[in-house]
Amino acid sequence: MEGSTGTTFDTVIRGARVFDGTGSAPVTKDVAIRDGRIAAVGEGLASGREEIDADGLWLMPGLLDIHTHFDLEVELAPGLPEAVRHGSTTVVMSNCSLGLAYGNQRRDGADPIVDCFARVENVPKHVLTKVADAVDWSDSAAYLDHFDGLPLGPNVVAMVPHSMLRIEVMGMQDSVERDPTEAELAQMERLVEKGMTEGYVGFSTDSLPFHFLANQPNVRKQIPTQFAPYRELKRLTNVVRRWGRVWQATPPKDSKVGVFRNFLLTSGRLFGKPLKVTAVAAIDLAMNRSILKMGLLLSRLLNSRLVGGHFRFQALPARFKTWADGVITPIAEEIPALRRLNECDLEDRASRQRILADPEYVTDFRRMWYHGRHGFNLARIKHWLRMDDNVLSRDLADMTIDDCPVAEWRGETMAAVRERLLVWQHDGSGVRSEAEAETFASFPQAPDEADFFLHLLRRFDTDLRWWTISANRDMAVVEELLFNPKLLPGFNDSGAHLTNMAFYDGNLRMLKIAQRHGEAKVAEAVRRLTREPADFFAIDAGRLEPGAAADLLLVDPKTLAAWEPEATYQYIWRDAFQHHQLVNRSEGVVRRVYVAGHCAFADGAFTPDFGCKPMGRLLRNRDHEAAQAVDTATRVAA
Repeated sequence: MEGSTGTTFDTVIRGARVFDGTGSAPVTKDVAIRDGRIAAVGEGLASGREEIDADGLWLMPGLLDIHTHFDLEVELAPGLPEAVRHGSTTVVMSNCSLGLAYGNQRRDGADPIVDCFARVENVPKHVLTKVADAVDWSDSAAYLDHFDGLPLGPNVVAMVPHSMLRIEVMGMQDSVERDPTEAELAQMERLVEKGMTEGYVGFSTDSLPFHFLANQPNVRKQIPTQFAPYRELKRLTNVVRRWGRVWQATPPKDSKVGVFRNFLLTSGRLFGKPLKVTAVAAIDLAMNRSILKMGLLLSRLLNSRLVGGHFRFQALPARFKTWADGVITPIAEEIPALRRLNECDLEDRASRQRILADPEYVTDFRRMWYHGRHGFNLARIKHWLRMDDNVLSRDLADMTIDDCPVAEWRGETMAAVRERLLVWQHDGSGVRSEAEAETFASFPQAPDEADFFLHLLRRFDTDLRWWTISANRDMAVVEELLFNPKLLPGFNDSGAHLTNMAFYDGNLRMLKIAQRHGEAKVAEAVRRLTREPADFFAIDAGRLEPGAAADLLLVDPKTLAAWEPEATYQYIWRDAFQHHQLVNRSEGVVRRVYVAGHCAFADGAFTPDFGCKPMGRLLRNRDHEAAQAVDTATRVAA
């Protein structure tokens, strides 16, 4: 037994099955908390001011969400409730080159937070404007310091974001029009170096070619990081390498040579020291199964002795289910014909209607819709072989209506609605309501799939809400990815895509997948969701041992086993955003969440102090924090 029977603790959690995050088999023990840290783990511990009977429950370190865009929400609702209610007590922000490290950067008429986040992360402009208005810093050190004044729910972790770095040095317009001068590149190096000295855990970039800016005159230009030449990436990541920090990246997916060249920067053989790299994403695309195979092969090569890298793709613990409001959805940005509609502001229905009425656009749309699906050509062969270039299947049977003005269509595939329309047009039968009859009467005669979908967009615009599963349909493959030691569970994109995606429960889904195989597999999953990513990012998190921060999660395994994740999505109104948000609610699975010893969530409700008093904190690189602690102790002793 560890701890003293004569000591009184703040909280004692008694009789839980304890998963300590090491991967070791669970044991039934008591855990005591005092002054925000775990004071003892054992049996027969002294009493606490708060006593929790955890018989039959799992106790584990708070989970890490390693790929989020909570940079935005944390400024408006610092409690980050959708993270905490799912047991995530530490979130990594500033992914994909986007963040707030340099303030709102509103210079020369530019509004970079709005411009960069709106389409890439599908966050409405009025929400982004509210965030930018709240910013009162202009320096990377001040950004980290400002978290001391926020009533954080979970711990937050920040990286230096490349797009914002380029804007800071080059200005918004030049950052998307030209390469940096030598003086500008040297200044970028100095700012990354400065960030490392301040304790940032890493540096993030982005190369996905469908990430576009949202403000004129740049709606057809990608975000600034995508204009960086290879020599810029190499020099900036060399700073990160020297400090032993993390480079978070996405691949230039349209260039196999570019993917290999960029990710070869992880090599210790070539560059003297491995660079820790985590990349989006190991995902099983329904329309192109070869991408995953090539990604896994690349991962094996980069981590081999030949290359000597330290490379981890991120894996999503769920089916890749995405919602669309009309055509406003992240997967539409990949397809030029759909991207044209996304270039319009969310509220600008008139512009979308003008585009949809343009005969030339209709021709382009139809060409896109049937590309690879008719005739005998290379595109058709690739389609047969499931090697399509795009994520969207363009199959109405894969597109399910979630909501629209015709209530009877909710829950039906678009293919089913079209088939009923064709029957009604043929003999007048099968109509189920006046609203459906009126809508059917507005269609052209015998529309094919492309014309049917175009007509829906013209008639309903964003009032048509639908979803599709474009990747990770085979959960057996998902399970293999989650437990692949050369991958990291993550890529939840929490805090982004407010109405399009909701993987806040991704970590709990992984626990559920593991639960089917027994406690040993659960212990492995807990390690993969706690200690392993904490060590990769080198932060003080993910441990359940005396002296560790008391970031803890109590899970009810019986409720977890009965939970059906695909049935718990909700579309709610968030006052903090003045906008709707898609969420998921795993009611009863998470029984309690502690952050630094503070109970943040208990029995289905947030505690009174949550969001009002600080619980979590900014986590800097572990070595930086250790050095700061030594420096503080030295000053006190002097």
